[in-house]
Amino acid sequence: MDGEADGLMVVTDDNGRRRRVHGMLKLYYGLNEEGKAEEQPDSLDPCDINGPHFDPEVYLNKLRRECSLAELMDQETCMVKQIRSLDSDMQTLVYENYNKFISATDTIRKMKNDFKKMEDEMDCLSANMEAITDFSARISGTLQDQHTQITKLSGVHTLLRKLQFLFELPARLNKCLELQAYAQAVSSHRRARCVLQQYSHLPSFKGIQDDCHAIMDKLAQELRQKFRDGGTSAKDLSECVELLLQLDEPAEELCDKFLSHARSRLQSDLQGLEAEIKPYPSAVKDSSAPRPSSTAAAGSPTDNSPTGGVLPSPTTNTDILEFIDRGCNEFVSSLCLVITSYQELFINHAQTGELASKNIPQMATGKLQAFVDDLAARYFSLVERRIQEEKSVGDNSLLVRALDRFHRRLQAVAKLLPGSDVPNRGTEIVVRAATERVKQYLSALQSFYMDSLTDVRQALATPRLSVAGAAAAGGGAHLGGPASGRDAPNSLPELLSSLSASILNQIKSVLASVHLFTAKDITFSNKPYFKGEFCSQGVRESLVVSFIKFVCQSSRQFCESAGDKGGSTPPALLLLLSRLCLDYETSTISYILTLTDEQFLAQHHSPVTPVTSLCAEAREAAQKLLNHYVKVQGLIISQMLRKSVETRDWVNTIEPRNVRAVMKRVVEDTTSIDVQVGLLYEEGVRKAHSSDSSKRTFSVYSSSRQQARYAASYTPSAPMDTNLLSNIHKLFSERIDIFSSVEFNKVSVMTGIIKISLKTFLECVRLRTFGRYGLQQIQVDCHYLQMYLWRFVSDENLVHFLLDEIVGSSAHRCLDPAPMEQSVIEVICERG
Repeated sequence: MDGEADGLMVVTDDNGRRRRVHGMLKLYYGLNEEGKAEEQPDSLDPCDINGPHFDPEVYLNKLRRECSLAELMDQETCMVKQIRSLDSDMQTLVYENYNKFISATDTIRKMKNDFKKMEDEMDCLSANMEAITDFSARISGTLQDQHTQITKLSGVHTLLRKLQFLFELPARLNKCLELQAYAQAVSSHRRARCVLQQYSHLPSFKGIQDDCHAIMDKLAQELRQKFRDGGTSAKDLSECVELLLQLDEPAEELCDKFLSHARSRLQSDLQGLEAEIKPYPSAVKDSSAPRPSSTAAAGSPTDNSPTGGVLPSPTTNTDILEFIDRGCNEFVSSLCLVITSYQELFINHAQTGELASKNIPQMATGKLQAFVDDLAARYFSLVERRIQEEKSVGDNSLLVRALDRFHRRLQAVAKLLPGSDVPNRGTEIVVRAATERVKQYLSALQSFYMDSLTDVRQALATPRLSVAGAAAAGGGAHLGGPASGRDAPNSLPELLSSLSASILNQIKSVLASVHLFTAKDITFSNKPYFKGEFCSQGVRESLVVSFIKFVCQSSRQFCESAGDKGGSTPPALLLLLSRLCLDYETSTISYILTLTDEQFLAQHHSPVTPVTSLCAEAREAAQKLLNHYVKVQGLIISQMLRKSVETRDWVNTIEPRNVRAVMKRVVEDTTSIDVQVGLLYEEGVRKAHSSDSSKRTFSVYSSSRQQARYAASYTPSAPMDTNLLSNIHKLFSERIDIFSSVEFNKVSVMTGIIKISLKTFLECVRLRTFGRYGLQQIQVDCHYLQMYLWRFVSDENLVHFLLDEIVGSSAHRCLDPAPMEQSVIEVICERG
């Protein structure tokens, strides 16, 4: 380690010494760090040892005056060290640069030798140049006389050749006409045209000019005929037009003829495309007959996908992609070729040469624009008709690829005609097709939803054997829907899960199909419409939001009371739809909209429907459906109670020995409804029940208040006193709202149904007159109902109050109010 440290110190000392030597040299020569002389003012101090005006005598005298002996000795020692250091540095500098000095000396010696040889060669070259100059001067002097004569003879020869060309021109033109070398004939005539025109006053030239005009007229006639025939290739046609322009044919007339000829060929392409569209109307008629059978074949909600739920378009010879390919390969390609040839002939070529001053390009451009716009309009009309025939939404990729190819090929027209409106109109067609496709998918989703509801109704209407558990819980069949059990093949939870899953899967499938319009490899997907409005307004609002609103609105339509739809709707379907809308409100709507926004990366520049608004609409629909379900089920039970009261003679009835069958049916149906509601909704909160709820009813009826009613009936003033007591009691009783909105739980639903049923029973009792045994039968029936109905409601006091009102009203309407003993009533009810 010490050796390495010593070596490092030696290297450091050497480097520092070299830097110090170079620094002193730069200081001596007055150079800066960049090697340039520093521009510093000269020091005039004679005592400055480094200055140019240094004076040793003055410096020594100053030291002797100012310094002591010790300081003088130190100064001497320091100066000796500096001298020795400078000598050492100079010696080191010479040693280090010795090789460079030797090389510089050799280079200077070689340069002297090379320059000596170069001087000799330059002297020799100068002598040769002088000899060449002298020789050239002698040749020029010798040939001076003959040069003028040669120039004259050359001019005469050129003139004779031109004359020979003019005299042979008619024969040459005839020969070219015979060989159909029209371009060579026109070129030869153009070369001689100016000369013949200039010397047309001479008879010989006049004859040649007349012959040439006749021949060129004949040639122009053949070119016109060839142009009219149109059977030539594009290259020959272009050459023909170019030659006619050189023969001073009217450019406007040629433009019209060229475009007319091109129009005939392009129209034939359009007719071929139109022929592929014509079979559609007849195909639609032929395929309309088997539609019902195919629709009826749908078995379950999961089978009704857009592929199966929406019928495909009539079978044709070519699909949409083949149709667009043919249109692009034939019509669009031919149109681009026509545009290119036309521009080359009448626009680009006319801007150079003799035609530039005739203002042909402006005229030709206007005609070309009108020509392209007219034919493109017909082509776009055919494309839109063909797109409208695409009714099948099963495979959207075919349509998207066709639109992409259609849009991509139109960009060639945009490059050839920068100011043309054809690409923009093509983009509009793509936008309209995408918008129409979204509408078709919305219609398919709506049809799928309605078909799914039809299948659910069929499943609910299909009689099924209830399992033993459901039979034990509810017993028997209940009105308005099949007996439900958790193990049944088509139970409500399974139907709800299947319906919700199939709708959600269908929405995902539709979103995946629509997402193809915004794929990165699609050329029109980078258009502003498909980046913004299509995603937000097209997909989110017009498709997803509209479908959610349709689900809510169509569900609310089932709540039409007394209407055809409301009267025929199974109550179980109302319950299922209410749960579906509630699930939409809690989670499904948020999930669907989040999925849509993630897939389409929608930038909502325009207002969109907020999630909270849709959730509120779904909750409103769920509430309305559940309220209607309560109303329908309540009316079904009420109808049984009303008929049982109205069809019985309560005055002359026999002494009650058992509970009427209708009351048992009411309990059975109520139990079945409770099981049904419990399959879809939670239990809910109810008040604490008393331990003797099943026996409490008749203790109420036999209370002092009730006895006061009965006892008062026997006195003359009884009606007034009894009514007064009843009314006073009602003043202090809690008001019962029969048709109030229910909550989303089983207890609230059952409470609403029982309120409607017992209120109907009460109102029917108030319209009848009872005998002694009729009153006693009402007592038995009400006690039986109390034994079972208190289990279903949120507050058992509500059942107590309504049944108390029923017995009280029957007592008021009784001719001989003699109530039955409570023990007898209990025996009859327990016996069943």
